Amino acid sequence: MNRARVLSHLLSRAPPGTPLAAARTFLYGGTRGKASAPPPPTALAAEPFLNGSSSNYVEEMYTAWLQDPKSVHQSWDTFFRNASAGAAPGTAYTAPPSLAEPTPHHVPLSSIAPAMSTSPMVGDVQISDKVIDDHLAVQGIIRAYQIRGHSIANLDPLGINTVDPSQGRQLVVRNYMNRFSEEDMERSFKLPMSTYVGGKERQLPLKEIIQRLENAYCRSIGVEFMFINSLEQCNWIRQKFEAPGVMTMDSMEKRLLLARLTRSHGFEAFLARKFSSEKRFGLEGCEILIPAMKQVIDRSTSLGVESFVMGMPHRGRLNVLANVCRKPLEHIFTQFAGLESADEGSGDVKYHLGTYQERLNRVTNKNIRLAIVANPSHLEACDPVVQGKTRAEQFYHGDSEGKKVLSILLHGDAAFSGQGIVYETFHLSELPEYTTHGTIHIVVNNQIGFTTDPRMSRSSPYCTDVARVVNAPIFHVNADDPEAVMHVCNVAADWRSTFHKDVVIDLVCYRRNGHNEIDEPMFTQPLMYTRIRKLKPVIELYGDKLINEEVVTPEEVKEVKDKYEKILETAFSVAKQQTQVFNKHWIDSPWSGFFEGKDPLKISPTGVHEDTLKHIGKKFSSAPPNASDFVIHRGIQRILNSRMDMVESRTADWALGEAMAFGSLLKEGTHVRLSGQDVERGTFSHRHHVLHHQKVDKSQYNALANLYRDQAPYTVCNSSLSEYAVLGFELGFSMTNPNALVIWEAQFGDFNNTAQCIIDQFMSSGQSKWIRQSGLVLLLPHGMEGMGPEHSSARLERFLQMTSDDPDVLPPFSDDFAIRQLSDINWIVANCSTPASYFHILRRQIALPFRKPLIIMTPKSLLRLPEARSSFDEMIEGTEFQRMYPEAGPASNNPASVKRLIFCSGRVYYDLIQARKEAGLEEKIAIARVEQIAPFPYDLVMKECAKYADAELVWSQEEHKNMGAWSYIQPRISTALNHERHISRERVKVAHDSEDQSWYEYWFPWFFPSSGPPEPESPAPSQVHVASKPIRPVRYAGRPVSASPATGNKKTHIRESKQLLEDSLAL
Repeated sequence: MNRARVLSHLLSRAPPGTPLAAARTFLYGGTRGKASAPPPPTALAAEPFLNGSSSNYVEEMYTAWLQDPKSVHQSWDTFFRNASAGAAPGTAYTAPPSLAEPTPHHVPLSSIAPAMSTSPMVGDVQISDKVIDDHLAVQGIIRAYQIRGHSIANLDPLGINTVDPSQGRQLVVRNYMNRFSEEDMERSFKLPMSTYVGGKERQLPLKEIIQRLENAYCRSIGVEFMFINSLEQCNWIRQKFEAPGVMTMDSMEKRLLLARLTRSHGFEAFLARKFSSEKRFGLEGCEILIPAMKQVIDRSTSLGVESFVMGMPHRGRLNVLANVCRKPLEHIFTQFAGLESADEGSGDVKYHLGTYQERLNRVTNKNIRLAIVANPSHLEACDPVVQGKTRAEQFYHGDSEGKKVLSILLHGDAAFSGQGIVYETFHLSELPEYTTHGTIHIVVNNQIGFTTDPRMSRSSPYCTDVARVVNAPIFHVNADDPEAVMHVCNVAADWRSTFHKDVVIDLVCYRRNGHNEIDEPMFTQPLMYTRIRKLKPVIELYGDKLINEEVVTPEEVKEVKDKYEKILETAFSVAKQQTQVFNKHWIDSPWSGFFEGKDPLKISPTGVHEDTLKHIGKKFSSAPPNASDFVIHRGIQRILNSRMDMVESRTADWALGEAMAFGSLLKEGTHVRLSGQDVERGTFSHRHHVLHHQKVDKSQYNALANLYRDQAPYTVCNSSLSEYAVLGFELGFSMTNPNALVIWEAQFGDFNNTAQCIIDQFMSSGQSKWIRQSGLVLLLPHGMEGMGPEHSSARLERFLQMTSDDPDVLPPFSDDFAIRQLSDINWIVANCSTPASYFHILRRQIALPFRKPLIIMTPKSLLRLPEARSSFDEMIEGTEFQRMYPEAGPASNNPASVKRLIFCSGRVYYDLIQARKEAGLEEKIAIARVEQIAPFPYDLVMKECAKYADAELVWSQEEHKNMGAWSYIQPRISTALNHERHISRERVKVAHDSEDQSWYEYWFPWFFPSSGPPEPESPAPSQVHVASKPIRPVRYAGRPVSASPATGNKKTHIRESKQLLEDSLAL
């Protein structure tokens, strides 16, 4: 095209405004129709462009153009038009379109070629500006629909929150349409690469562009995705919703959808007839949820998913159990019958129960596993539990990309926006050790929370806005448009499979009944429920639609309904014959093979060979193998050297004892996972399981992960600054595999109350309610060390209060007394005072033939206290966890001279022995440490008390009197010591009036007679045997009652600590 540039220059020599014919004469000196044009004027004769064949070629093009402009290439036509119109030198030439990608902030001229082709003078600058502005406006319109189209979509089946159609378009496009007239609506515009509404067409009339955009974004589906910062992901979503015909369903798919909708509606209708006065939290108003979940499962299964872990609130749970999981219907119906339980556990209401099912997916002909996690009434509490269980399944199946295991979370609209656990759980979604590689969230959007209007329950436009924080696309859909729902479900499943990120489906529906079936919603929402009562159920709407489309006949619709009704009636008849219910039918996390072949009362040894301890200790105390290349902080090197010295001297501090417990379990093939805030280093800088290269970012070394070639994996991971979600996550992780030690450590024990819901609703009561065992370990730094009210107490008293052992019943003694106690209690609470004790109790979690949560009050100052170290002799083979350490000093050699026996637990022991030594009372005061507080070591306490029969009994604790273990310990010591005491009826009143002892110390023997062998002779009716000595009281020594866990004043703390020791040791 260099020729064209020269020709443009030549034509520019002609006077401005020269007519086209004159320009031709000027250039060629000839007239139209001549075989060859005469040579150009003398002034241009020297131009090289007109020499030889080039001149002849240009002349031929020009002559042909004069005869018929369409006979030459468009580039020549444009050139000759611009040149003849008097374009400035160099401006007549237009470069041809390039195949290369346009540079940033540039639009290729070819993109507006359709508009230019109709221009009388393409090179006119004024017209070109308008064309460009018009195209930019069209691009703005397209983007406006992609960004704001959801705001005017027809999402509400009640029509309450629907935008006025006359104002809808203006809300979306704003000022972009002001420049276009009615005539412009028929103009064709080149479609930019940012839209797929054209399909294979590259240009469309403006009217058609807008129509297709409204069909994609403003009908029954509203898509929020333009906040996503990935162009690839945005284009993927555009294509899924904009491409013509994407929502087309064939007749077989429609018939399947109708059948699933029939089952969903039929199940609720059946329960409403049979159990009209029962609360069941039915799905009426959102029956489409069942087909939606099944479509997600079908699509995901076809993409390779084999296991689905689901969590949901109570609304619709029974329907999901029946029609998604295929739970036997008779199991569900018997839950309404009020039958006695045939097995262990207290059970739970039917709409809280979970399940686990393995079945064939008939659509894909693949076997799948489905689990619904049991959930309390705390609606979103199961969210992190589901994520933890999902992550564990992925971990143990080697599913590092999440292709085989998928989590599905169901939410209510009010809870999704109102409960902070949703936000906390979302923020785990991209963390390396917590991600599940994408979760599909389905919101059952009732547009009401119990009785609260959305205008009063959230500040955001949508209940789903919380999902935007992790760039999750949000698909709002009218729940009364079943086919739109199916399309959204397909897209959601494809999104998760493609990008492994979270996605939200917002089913905008309604709640036909009140909060439950016996609630009256007209009290608070009269207008809404007036509309609802006039609205046809979605099954009728969709059935009529398919009949009109001649996809099904009315007879076929009735046949499908009657067939499912017959299935329900048959199951109901079977259920009526049942006389008991089984809690085991509702286990959501079965441990196949774990309990088989085991002695339920036999514990494996927890001591290990000394060579193992030394090997682990040396590895843990050494720099990485490539130490010359790995730069270690000098402070860390000193810690490693100190550890090596301890290994050589056969002793272990807290960090080393923990590492030996972990390492020995790893050697035995047990996966260990330690999670929590700052756990890699440890809050108190004592652990240092992950060493960091001081010069290279992300270069790390984990010694415990490199102990043995064939060891189990070791996971240690710093968590987000969340207790609720992370503890729930670790609980879910522990539910999957009983042969793993899963540990959550609080930054400070005080912070566990932020996760109180998980502790109360899942951990302490989970086995009783749901027959679900868990071996999760909680490490809670605890101790009154002058750090203030929020860094002192792990609230030991709360955990003890929730234990399930009776303080007034002395368990029968036997050789297996200790393990029977562990089997019977709901969890274990310990306050360890030595590394050996900590070592054994961690290993015991795996050695037990069952699983119980373990709550450990871990130390702070003891982490580095020289006296708080253990010899290898306490951890080698033949040793075990000591539930209580008896007095082992001088006092134990002469029990008769001991005046006081002090029981204590945890860190305060070291303060007591130091103060006792300074006071010279080592022979007069005995001190026993209770390591395992719950279940209470009755046998060991009784033995110690019997040894020091004449000693005064004192319980000493560092916590305030209304806190700590005192309220738990006091009645149990009394039960242990006084269970054989009988008193005469005549002395009851006298005993009750005594001021020295509490009422239960006297009344307990009366209500609970001796459990020993019967007396040879029965006493007289008015008199029972009276012990030869009075009941031994237990005195309290410690801080007085307080509302605050600890003082924030250092001087007050010192004074309280001093007084504690004086009270404990004063004879």
